[in-house]
Amino acid sequence: MPAGLFDTAGQEPLDHADGQDAEGRYRAVAGTAIAAAVAAALSPLAFLDWSMVVVPILGVVLGTLAYRTITQRPNEFTGRPLAIGAIVLSAVSLIAGLVTLSRAYAAELPEGYERLNYGLLQPLPGDPSNMVPESARSMDGRNVLLKGYMYPGKQQTGITQFLLVRDQGDCCFGGNPKITDRVLVQLKDPGHPKGIDFSSRLTKIAGRFVIRPMAAPGMDGGVLYHLEDAFAR
Repeated sequence: MPAGLFDTAGQEPLDHADGQDAEGRYRAVAGTAIAAAVAAALSPLAFLDWSMVVVPILGVVLGTLAYRTITQRPNEFTGRPLAIGAIVLSAVSLIAGLVTLSRAYAAELPEGYERLNYGLLQPLPGDPSNMVPESARSMDGRNVLLKGYMYPGKQQTGITQFLLVRDQGDCCFGGNPKITDRVLVQLKDPGHPKGIDFSSRLTKIAGRFVIRPMAAPGMDGGVLYHLEDAFAR
């Protein structure tokens, strides 16, 4: 008897979207595929910070594991399109995020300035906590870019002088940062003649690095390090 319009004899079995194969057997969506999809949805976070690059990497890894599991056990698991989509989206976000962050990293450094980090300001193991190491002395008088957090004070707007400290653990929860984790910033920025507003976010400050021990109001031990003629990036 000739096949009718709605007969399925002779056709290839369909991969049902409801998780069942052509014989009605249930196939679960691979858990790694679902996890990969979640990571892929969050992968644009890679545009915000270097630490967030791990999110799209996780999406690619989970998506690859899901694809491999589904391929090896097709009678038990489904979700191949989900895994492939997660891999593609995560990979695109990873590449684009790295490009964006690299461009921002290169653009943030003013011409004629060098990068400085708090690690160079710390004394060597066994030295007194207030000793200035040679790595810091070598930067004395040079124009640098330093990233840190504004130490909170009474003034919230129009700030022209403030402490830039190493991390939020010390600056934002009532702690007293180590003397080598403090840098006294004096702004001289034509773009901010009235100062800047307080921010709890990471702050980038460029200026002339100077070693000059002096007292600082409300800070035991005062300060050793300064950024003069500084401006925010």
